[in-house]
Parts: sequence; C-alpha cells; structure tokens
Amino acid sequence: MSSAMGGGGGGESGISTALKALIGAGTGCGCLLAGVLTLPIVIVVVIIYGGFGVLLAPLIALYLLFHGGSGDPPSQDDANQTLQIFQGDGKGELDTSTVPEDLADPIQKAGALCDAIGPIVIASQIEKESGFNADLVGPNGEQGLSQLPPDIFKQYGKDDDDNGKVSALDAKDSIMAQGRYLCDLADQGQKLLDSGEVRETDDDDGTTNSVLDLALAGYDVGMDAVRAAKGVPQTNEAQGYVLAIRAQFAKYQGIGAPPSGATPGVTPSPTDSPSVTASPTA
Repeated sequence: MSSAMGGGGGGESGISTALKALIGAGTGCGCLLAGVLTLPIVIVVVIIYGGFGVLLAPLIALYLLFHGGSGDPPSQDDANQTLQIFQGDGKGELDTSTVPEDLADPIQKAGALCDAIGPIVIASQIEKESGFNADLVGPNGEQGLSQLPPDIFKQYGKDDDDNGKVSALDAKDSIMAQGRYLCDLADQGQKLLDSGEVRETDDDDGTTNSVLDLALAGYDVGMDAVRAAKGVPQTNEAQGYVLAIRAQFAKYQGIGAPPSGATPGVTPSPTDSPSVTASPTA
C-alpha cells in the first residue's frame, strides 16, 4: 500500500509537518507540489484539523488546477465548500465524470457496501494507491487498482466481474475487495471507539479519530498500529496517507470540472513524473 511523507504535531511544527504530509502524499501522481509552485495564484488557508495545523494551499491549488490553473481564483463559497468536504465524512455523491467510465459502477457499488464508506472515498483511495493503473504491481506483490497485499486480497476478493476467476488485476474484483476491507476496518474502528480503547478526541493534543480516518489509517499501516497508537498514529506515513485521500474528496464530488482532455481520475499536473510506475505482470 502507499506510503506518505509528512506528519502531524502542534503549533507551527504541526503546520510544517502536516504540509509536508500533504505535499509528499500529494495525489495519485504525486505531483501536487509542482502544481502549487507553478500556479499564478496561491491561496494559503490555515486551519486546525485533527489536532494539528494544515496549510491547505494544495486543496485550493487542486481546485485551481481543475480550472486550468488560470483565470479567477475560487469564490469564498467554493473554498468553504472544499474545506467542508475535506473535513467531512466522505459520504458525498460521486461525480461519475471524474472517474473512468468503466469504473464508475464498481466504485459506486463498493461505496455502498456499508454506511461508513462512500464512493468518493473509494475513488480517492484508488487514485492514491495506483493512479487508476489497473496493471500496477507494487514492491511487495500488491496488484491492481486498490493495491491490497496478496493475503488481504485473498481474504476479501471475490469473482465480482463473473469471469470465472478471482484476480486483483481485474478492476471490479480489486475495487469490491477494497470496499469490503475498508468496511471491515471501519467496523473495527467503531468497536475501538465504543470500547474506549480509542477516544474520538484525544484529551492531550485534541486529535480527532473519526471512524473513517481510523479505517484509512488501518488500510495503510494496519489496524494493530492504530490500536497500539490509540488512534491514527502520529506518524508521517499514517497522517499523510489520511490527508492525501481527504484532499481528493472535493474533486470526486465534482468541485471544479477537469479541463478538456484530462484523464478522469488523475489530477492534471505540469510534470510527467509519476510517484509510482507499473511493473510488467507475469
């Protein structure tokens, strides 16, 4: 699964490390920082989210990128809506024009498997994990759109496309396994909150632990790490992963239209240097 660079903390240090997390985790193509640096207008918004400060320039830049990186900056209403979606529960309605046409249906179905996970979460995570490259092979044997480790895919994968085989390289099999696993992780996260093993708000640093964030962190670093940390681990990898996925929510909910010629599911970028590359399959 994807790793992210960045982190959390408090005060000015928290702002700095969280920004690194967002930039390092970036988007599925890992090039959001380049987009920020080349935009004619950069709007910096400082908020407190999850107990640490986050510079949300990348979020506003994302909006601007979908308007071709030029023209008028987003309105205050659009910026507020983007922030609201970023901080929300990820259950907004998927704008199907933002994902490849053949994947819209399985993304919708995977996002309807449980109340805790919505389709924009599924789409955002696919971009982070594989950049919508169904042939991607990870360094530890992860395969396909959702980049589940082989043992996890074996547990949650089914023949969802009815082609007679269960394969992580089959798009629908991969996406539906992702949805089942996320729902299981969300259920585990809810039980941790209900039992008091994890507090919804950490009294020491004010960090919030939503069921969604616990599930996303569990997908990236494992639920044992979440349980041991009594919440989303205060590490660059875990927090950067959660932030990177949340940063895509507004896009997949249709805030801003991709420019003409853009590939659905992939954030436009001024560079061609992807953070992950496909390996030939056997």
